[in-house]
Amino acid sequence: MTHSESPSYPKLPRNTVNRYGKPRGKYDFETIHGIVNTCPVLHVSFPTPDPSDPFPAMIPMLGFMACFSNPQASLTEPLELYLHGYISSRLMRLSGTSPADEEDGLPLTIAATHLDGLVLALTPNHHSYNYRSAVLHGFGTPVTDADEKLWAMEKITNNVVDDRWANTRIPPTKTEMTSTQIIKVRVVDASAKVRAGWPSDDRADMKNDELRAKTWVGVVPTWVTYGAPVPSPDNKLSKVPGYLADFVKRENTAGEQNAHIAITGSK
Repeated sequence: MTHSESPSYPKLPRNTVNRYGKPRGKYDFETIHGIVNTCPVLHVSFPTPDPSDPFPAMIPMLGFMACFSNPQASLTEPLELYLHGYISSRLMRLSGTSPADEEDGLPLTIAATHLDGLVLALTPNHHSYNYRSAVLHGFGTPVTDADEKLWAMEKITNNVVDDRWANTRIPPTKTEMTSTQIIKVRVVDASAKVRAGWPSDDRADMKNDELRAKTWVGVVPTWVTYGAPVPSPDNKLSKVPGYLADFVKRENTAGEQNAHIAITGSK
């Protein structure tokens, strides 16, 4: 099944990727959900109620896409986005309000980006990045069901480090549950933009032997690298737990592979 045949978000004027040349827009669930669920930080933009302030607010947040009613749902199925925050933050307070024209919740725009490589061409105009990015639009409302909230907190925690939830003091206390807020975003449309491959230079420059003889062209693979865990002065364990060591090794390997796949299309 091609991406164009896969379950996808609707293609609307708001989320359509417009670009001359090689198309880079993708709308399928799997691509977009995969980008979001592997991005350590999401940037969330929302309107402010102050009519004298023309600027939308934007904050970095932790988030994860999943489905509470169907926990086994895959990335190819419809999913909600869950965002984690502190109860007193502006976004969390605004999400609890429901103006007459926003009965579906607070309108949000969410962005996620992975940088996979620095693309260095013969001329500055053709320099680029290899990247995977996604932008989602949806309506956010607070999660009020205790079971769903606890489930979302576990999912978000384990999205930071696999199996971290079970290796901490759980369940959260009443105070922790009260001070933490989870926003569920019903996504109405989304799109991804992906750039991969080698530099692309003009024909005239490719025929310029003098230019090519003095200019390095290619891709610098780029990925997030996790270092060796450093114990806190309060740490009492004699060695790094296996689940954490495995996570660091696995993520570093996956990051490097993704960066090289973005260049050549193969491992």
